[in-house]
Amino acid sequence: MTDTDLLSQLRIDPNQREADAKSRWPWLMIAAILLLALAGGGGWYWVWGRVVVVEAVAAAPLSAATADTAVLDATGYVTARREATVSSKITGKLVAVPIEEGDRVSEGQVLARLDDRDVKARLQLAHAQLAAAKAAIADLDAQLEEAQLDLDRQRALSKRGATAKQTLDSARIKVTRLRAQLKAQRAQIEVAEAQRRIAQVDLVANTIIRAPFTGVIVAKTAQPGEMVSPVSAGGGFTRTGICTIVDMSSREIEVDVNEAYINRVKPKQPVEAVLDAYPRWKIPAEVIAIIPTADRSKATVRVRIAIKQLDPRILPNMGVRVSFLNERPAPARRAPQGVVVPTTAIVQRDGHNVVFVVDQKRAQQRNVTLGQSYGDLRQIESGLKIGEHVVRDPTMELTDGTWIKTKSSGA
Repeated sequence: MTDTDLLSQLRIDPNQREADAKSRWPWLMIAAILLLALAGGGGWYWVWGRVVVVEAVAAAPLSAATADTAVLDATGYVTARREATVSSKITGKLVAVPIEEGDRVSEGQVLARLDDRDVKARLQLAHAQLAAAKAAIADLDAQLEEAQLDLDRQRALSKRGATAKQTLDSARIKVTRLRAQLKAQRAQIEVAEAQRRIAQVDLVANTIIRAPFTGVIVAKTAQPGEMVSPVSAGGGFTRTGICTIVDMSSREIEVDVNEAYINRVKPKQPVEAVLDAYPRWKIPAEVIAIIPTADRSKATVRVRIAIKQLDPRILPNMGVRVSFLNERPAPARRAPQGVVVPTTAIVQRDGHNVVFVVDQKRAQQRNVTLGQSYGDLRQIESGLKIGEHVVRDPTMELTDGTWIKTKSSGA
């Protein structure tokens, strides 16, 4: 065999190479698809494959006051004991109202200003009248002094018989009349002084409307350019109020209790209040007083309730449900131990009571010892610490070590 034959045997046939490539291509495609599927499945599991759970926080056990039983339920509203619609003491036109709803104002802060040009004019007039009254006093003093000198001369002449009795009487009467006029003029000075003080008060105090107490503006009922008056005027073009201010520290609850059950309520009785806006939030409260009269149309008695923990979320006129509690004697109680969690967080696994603790994005199964129930809460005497996060509603698919994605349970 020659060298040419050997080289021809080593040369690769193009047709054969294309056939080999086509035979390998399907296997390469299958391998690539499998790799993409595994990567996509892993990513899907990381992002979407976790079990989404709602978490709750293990809290301290309920206090003795919270554990009391309700003897009566009622509905009512949050009210502000100290609320005022602010108006002006005089009729005038508003030139400035530098407040808006929601503003917090301090006692004495300026709420509005009236046009004071008329008041200034009246003050100037009062000053002029006072000056005129004082000038008249000086003239009367001079006249009285002259009349007194004339009376003294007439008396001296009368003693010598050099003047008629009628002239002496006329001089005496003139002095008496001038003294009376002088007294009246002094009274006029007092009147003018009082008018000046009134005009001064109108200018300094009545044209500037200030906050009567510290509070929050809940309504603004007048604007610059409108007329305001302390009394209602005909035609509907005059405002009687500028704004309404509420002292938020005076918030309390008022409820109407059916008169058939009012014997279950007493002053200082503990109360648990729940706002319609925040049904999961229990607010400690206490009976202030039972109003000693009944509403014959509704057969109810009004009860005032103090809110022990005031909060900005508690707004006047909010609807509220209250439970009057039957407080048990303190010596019979023992402080609860452990923590409390929602009852739904406790499930059965292999015959044991367990909860699932949120630990580094995984669910950790924890055996627990149960205590007494407090409504929708359950005491856990051991196995859980205060502040630990647990799954509120664990499902059957949730096991120890399951990857989880948590979300808040809300208010």
